[in-house]
Amino acid sequence: MTPRQLKTFLAVIHHGNLTRAAAEVNLAQSSLSDQIQALEEELGAELFLRSRQGVIPTPAAAALKAYAEEILALNSEAKDAVRSAAGNAEQSVILGTLETIATERLAHWLSLFGRQNPGLALKLKVGGSSELHAQLQHGSIDVAFTFDRGQQNERFATRRISSEPLVLIAGGNSQAQPPASLLALRTAPFIATAAGCIYRHLFDTAFAEAGLNAPAIVAEADSVATIIRLVASGAGYGLVPCLAVGASASRDDVVELPWPGQPLAASLVMMWRRRRVQPPALTLLLQSASEELSPVRPADARLRHAE
Repeated sequence: MTPRQLKTFLAVIHHGNLTRAAAEVNLAQSSLSDQIQALEEELGAELFLRSRQGVIPTPAAAALKAYAEEILALNSEAKDAVRSAAGNAEQSVILGTLETIATERLAHWLSLFGRQNPGLALKLKVGGSSELHAQLQHGSIDVAFTFDRGQQNERFATRRISSEPLVLIAGGNSQAQPPASLLALRTAPFIATAAGCIYRHLFDTAFAEAGLNAPAIVAEADSVATIIRLVASGAGYGLVPCLAVGASASRDDVVELPWPGQPLAASLVMMWRRRRVQPPALTLLLQSASEELSPVRPADARLRHAE
């Protein structure tokens, strides 16, 4: 089993689709299929079942997944350790994060960190929560800044940065009134992120814990900025991170409403793989993030509140 084959295997696991997996690992689909076939022949087991919906991992693939992730992580760690011992380690860190966090929480700090460490190369990748988790597992990013879902993984270290509140927003021209209860919101139309995102998870959980069905989702969007624009157009309500609405503070087309229940918040964390030898550049970045990132919101960065 070569690292290349294992990376290809994990890409297929992640996407459940050969075309998208081939694009991730920069292979023609035929070459990707050849690698998977060679891996199956070596292991003497079928790894995927083909269907109209894509490819489905077999029990053999499920068994291989954790080992493939660990092998690739150790492979990367060994290379870093040898380069560091030889004195020719590349001073670089690859960060992965969500779009909202990148623009509203990391931009200023990364700029400052880059100026303070001109010899260190920083690379930033933006993606969804599940995508970032997969990238961290097979080593294509060094650290992920994302929201905590409470999922434990002994291979990762986690450090909490802040608690980020979520806010309920409505269109400024909708004449929306503060809802008296979650029951009052149950029939309201909502624009939300797709299932699996932390915002959607907290949204669904709030209604489930109250014994209510969640409101109808009239539109799903990957981008929180898009959700805010759709809410402003009057398409429905939205539940978004407070940190994402700072740029809308001077707008009159979006209003903030009180959430009728226990205030919702998500823990912003940074996650990285545990290593026997931690790269100095990553250690430096983690220390800086712990010291410099704080849940500060400008005093004037407030949306208009509904009366």
